[in-house]
Amino acid sequence: MHDLTGFQRDLLYVIAGLEDPHGLAIKEELEEYYETEVHHGRLYPNLDTLVEKGLVEKGKIDERTNSYTLARRGRRELDARREWEDQYVDLEG
Repeated sequence: MHDLTGFQRDLLYVIAGLEDPHGLAIKEELEEYYETEVHHGRLYPNLDTLVEKGLVEKGKIDERTNSYTLARRGRRELDARREWEDQYVDLEG
């Protein structure tokens, strides 16, 4: 997780939180959060990087649409990141 960009970490969180994570849905979620357009040239290469690192699994919905799900390693990395953040950020205090 330490070698990921902030954008790549955000991709992991969005994939983890969506019921049906596919490229367009991920793009829309990030655009809503960032309040700006996320270009395909940024989105898909970063998704491919997460697949190559074993954090995300890529599947096919149809000829034009890929699905993305967290791999077991991706879930472990997210859980570890949340634990690390929690030791520094106390939102209740």
